[in-house]
Amino acid sequence: MICASWVQCIPQDRMSTHPSTEVTEVTEQETGLDAGRDFEAEVIVYNCDCHTYQQVIDLFCRHIPGMTSSKAFELAWRIDHHGNARVYEGTHKSAETIATKLAAGGLRVAVR
Repeated sequence: MICASWVQCIPQDRMSTHPSTEVTEVTEQETGLDAGRDFEAEVIVYNCDCHTYQQVIDLFCRHIPGMTSSKAFELAWRIDHHGNARVYEGTHKSAETIATKLAAGGLRVAVR
């Protein structure tokens, strides 16, 4: 079988019936977490039992690039049930800026 990560796999015995190779485009999804990129820092938010889910979701959506309300809810749930969650990965400068804004909203945060 002949394969590459960006082409459809075609068994060699069927190559003669498939004169062209179908190319599949790979796209990135923007998540706000910069997953897979060379990140230097991450923002961790800790549970403090002093904010509602809606307050946390609003802060995340306002200050974390690419954040959606559904992803913000998942993160708020994780913080509530596990004590903390990584909410952002990116450059140290961006992480510091986001952490400062979240802390100004009353959240307990750390940059690692």
